[in-house]
Amino acid sequence: MTLLLIGAGSQAYRAYLLRSVAEEYDIHLLADREPTWETPYLSGHTVVDTADVAAMREAARALPCEGVLTWDDTRVVQTARLAAALGLPGTPPEAALRCRDKRATREALDRAGVPQAESILVTSLPQARAAAARLGYPLVLKPRALNASTGVVKVGSADALARSFRLARAATAPGAVEVTPGDVLVEEYLDGPEISVDAAWHEGRMTPAFVARKECGFAPYFEETGHLVDGWDPLLSDPRLLEVVQAAHMAVGFTTGWTHTELRLTSRGPRIVEINARIGGDRIPDIGRLAIGVDAARTAAQVACGRSPELTARDRRVAAVRFLYPQADCIAREVRVEPGALPGSVDSAEAIALPGQELRLPPNGHVSGRYALITVAGESAQQCRADLDKAAEAVALEVLRTL
Repeated sequence: MTLLLIGAGSQAYRAYLLRSVAEEYDIHLLADREPTWETPYLSGHTVVDTADVAAMREAARALPCEGVLTWDDTRVVQTARLAAALGLPGTPPEAALRCRDKRATREALDRAGVPQAESILVTSLPQARAAAARLGYPLVLKPRALNASTGVVKVGSADALARSFRLARAATAPGAVEVTPGDVLVEEYLDGPEISVDAAWHEGRMTPAFVARKECGFAPYFEETGHLVDGWDPLLSDPRLLEVVQAAHMAVGFTTGWTHTELRLTSRGPRIVEINARIGGDRIPDIGRLAIGVDAARTAAQVACGRSPELTARDRRVAAVRFLYPQADCIAREVRVEPGALPGSVDSAEAIALPGQELRLPPNGHVSGRYALITVAGESAQQCRADLDKAAEAVALEVLRTL
């Protein structure tokens, strides 16, 4: 079985997905550059502009492929369009675009009455001030079509609005082409903890995989510093939560594929933050595997090839991932991991930063400040957090110089 993969992403965050899928599928990679670390997992590749659907269709025309898959947020729309052009399974391209465009998501959910944050699109500071006066403080500013919390900031008062608006409006991400940059959403701040729901979809039917509880840092920014998946989490079978997730996907028209939906568990019930039309990032699927034994990557590939998802929990544990950050913006000299000092619950402890790499903390950078990641699995959330604390002591960052 040949599967077309649109972009492979970074080795630290996506190699485990590619390795898993390659055990069952012949993978032909369509990417903007020659493969490097990806090569052992590929049956073939084509260097092509992945923003150009016509060019990808031409490259794929002679390939006997059964499905098209991406886990690159900036290519979910192009992937849906390519699948449609090749007559392969997938969600309607317009649904993928509604997920990618946060304003379009808000409009679709509003029409369907799905609970979410109240949101106002603005393009200038005067408009932002007017929206803030209507919504009240605190509020959240976010770019219209970026990911990884890039440019997202909580604003507590009118005094902080101008600076925060400039930050959100100027935020960019490589490869983002579907929505014109510069638009900003001024949104109601939602109270309560933030979670994510990863789920497989086949012809409009949802099969939930796992719920991850998010940990954030560097306030007022929303940097995701870690996640935890509990195999016994009651949220995975909570009828109200699943009803909101299902209704949100019906509203945007998503039918077939894998999604990573972010929500806040507010005092008024679950509210949709956003719908991402791809598998979760930040190694969330990896800790989902550790917690319940579900292989999200292979399941996403199954669905991309038109088959019903197979998601049966084979274990019930707790697993977590944590990202390590420097004290200040710096240039990394080296990241060292002492394996003998790691707790037995550690599944992986990996350097992310390369020698000479700039590490910048919010608001100067998002995600780019991480120098290592650690994943653990245990019998409780308390144990996982304690073991993550201990494991962090076994990972050392040597700084070349501060910035």
